[in-house]
Amino acid sequence: MQIKDAVVFITGANRGLGLAYAKAALAAGAKKVYAAARDPKSIALEGVVPVALDVTQPAQIEAAAQACGDVTLLINNAGISRGSGLLSEGALEAARAEFGTNFFGLWAVSRAFAPVLAKNGGGALVNVLSALSWISFPSVATYSASKSAAWSLSNGLRNELAAQSTQVVSVHVGYMDTDMASHVPGDKTSPDDVARQTLAAVEAGEPEVLADATARQVKQGFVATPPAYAAAR
Repeated sequence: MQIKDAVVFITGANRGLGLAYAKAALAAGAKKVYAAARDPKSIALEGVVPVALDVTQPAQIEAAAQACGDVTLLINNAGISRGSGLLSEGALEAARAEFGTNFFGLWAVSRAFAPVLAKNGGGALVNVLSALSWISFPSVATYSASKSAAWSLSNGLRNELAAQSTQVVSVHVGYMDTDMASHVPGDKTSPDDVARQTLAAVEAGEPEVLADATARQVKQGFVATPPAYAAAR
């Protein structure tokens, strides 16, 4: 599909990568961009339509899908990280929160908008994942688990949505220059660059975006001995 004249719906669009997606969609000629966030007043970008949406709230999800019936491109960007290891104090609570947004929220939004995409010709669905979908570090292990589950979910959605001609794109990236990774030292990928790569992949009909060197290196490590995901860290 083409981004020009598309109608785009972005979750978590008030800052970071979500904001970059909104800017990139407008720059590419999208007909309309819905920018969703828990607090729609936090949406400051001109030219978008603010939408109130907490992806953990089923009633808000259904209301958004009904109100935005012209969507042709859904970008599931909303995500959280609690910075917890699997054996840390409070790990289960952290994981429940992360899975609520990163997995169940993504799933619920995708289910709600799937009929909308079908009605409008199929379109595309983008799921923002992570290089941490494939590897795990003790400081973010619960987050990694939620993103790994979301990767599997994305692959399943790709299979089930093929019948309605909906393209599913998984986006994998390491640390980006956003608030979520502000505590991490070192070089980080520009969210604007990730957004541009993602929209280019949608237009090219690709199923996956490896948006930076980290994601590409980890993916290549699948065939290493031991594989990247099995190495102790």
